[in-house]
Amino acid sequence: MYIRDTIAAVSTPPGSGGIGIIRVSGEMASGIGATIFKPVCNGGLESHRFCYGTIVDDLSGVTIDEAMAVIMRSPHSYTREDVLELHCHGGMLVVEQVLSLVLRAGARLADPGEFTRRAFLNGRIDLIQAEAVMDIIGAQTDAALQMAQRQRSGALSLRISETRDLLLHALALIEAYIDFPEDDLGTTDFSTISSLVCQASSLLNQLIAGFDEGRILREGISVLIIGKPNAGKSRLLNRLLNENRAIVTHIPGTTRDIIEETINLGGLAVRLLDTAGIRHTMDIIEQEGINRALEKIPQADLVLFVLDGSRPFDREDQLIIDALQGRSVIAVVNKSDIPCVIDLPDFFSTLPLLHISAETGEGVEFLKDSIRSCFISTHTLDNREFVALSRARHRDVLRSAESSLQRIIGALASACCLELLSIDLRDALAAVGSVTGQVTNDELLDHIFSSFCIGK
Repeated sequence: MYIRDTIAAVSTPPGSGGIGIIRVSGEMASGIGATIFKPVCNGGLESHRFCYGTIVDDLSGVTIDEAMAVIMRSPHSYTREDVLELHCHGGMLVVEQVLSLVLRAGARLADPGEFTRRAFLNGRIDLIQAEAVMDIIGAQTDAALQMAQRQRSGALSLRISETRDLLLHALALIEAYIDFPEDDLGTTDFSTISSLVCQASSLLNQLIAGFDEGRILREGISVLIIGKPNAGKSRLLNRLLNENRAIVTHIPGTTRDIIEETINLGGLAVRLLDTAGIRHTMDIIEQEGINRALEKIPQADLVLFVLDGSRPFDREDQLIIDALQGRSVIAVVNKSDIPCVIDLPDFFSTLPLLHISAETGEGVEFLKDSIRSCFISTHTLDNREFVALSRARHRDVLRSAESSLQRIIGALASACCLELLSIDLRDALAAVGSVTGQVTNDELLDHIFSSFCIGK
């Protein structure tokens, strides 16, 4: 339930910094500003104009800090309510004291995502745009940021709206016949209904088909580097990172635990996991590292199976093959800078196979391209207008809508009664509407906005 009280929170990250921002939204925002902020200029705060002054404890008269303040009056603000921002020095104690004054003056501490939730409830943005705000904050690559910005600007909402308009038109024709059967719905109108539903189905299928690439852009992928000891896994990690992150020695079993790092592969966020070398061992600590590596295989989006090209294929390599059945794998034969003696079994005939040298860097750029092309096309990464679903919630409800449309298409072909078509159309409309928030409930909103940071 939307309670029209006044909320406040710190909008800058925790810790010390140059500036700390306290955001206030609600009917009391202006009054709170007048209570604790003393402007140097005469006339008080003017909407959308910064004013220099001091923040003062209204009970003791003690000056807490010098600050800048701005009031953004309704409806021209982020929440479409009166919004006050106090910009003070970014020390933790200063920020806490200013927030305490704001709360004492009548505001309450905001829940996670409550400012954005109010922007949605007040009609400033729809639910897709609200979720995109969090994606903008969490974007790890330029491509992910651009996609989130397009969603925030309403590009995806427009696609959803086009589908909804088609369905509303079809429903209006059906309801007209149900309400006025004496007017007779002719063949032309049946054809129009079918065309409208088929167009809507096509739009939904296009959006659903783009989900995998959209999700990957938003979330990134995990790539597990696995192989026997001294195959060059850690050296490959360092080469991909362009830094000496993992210890590299000639001693087998140097890597015991899993090392995780994230890189940007031309617009795709890739979480790399370097693992302990797979082999038979009596060392309890090393064996635990091996067990952890094997446990990660089902969780990885892609496995880089690193083989030592300077040594024959052996039972340790075979141990890894047994663990990789059914997984997405790129075989990487390392040490191409020295003579290759490895003879690979038939298992590798169906896998992408690359020869590289982690020592010199030979073939590593091609490996990066191969990793990226396993998940997303260059066209998508380069397309500045790419619009796609990126959340499972969106995909699932649109799949539900598409199922309803397929039933309608089948029913139209068999001349089913229009009352049943009306039910399926309403189900499809409800599903489509839940993506943008035209149809929603408090439980859904609580789930979505609970993932936001406080102050946003």
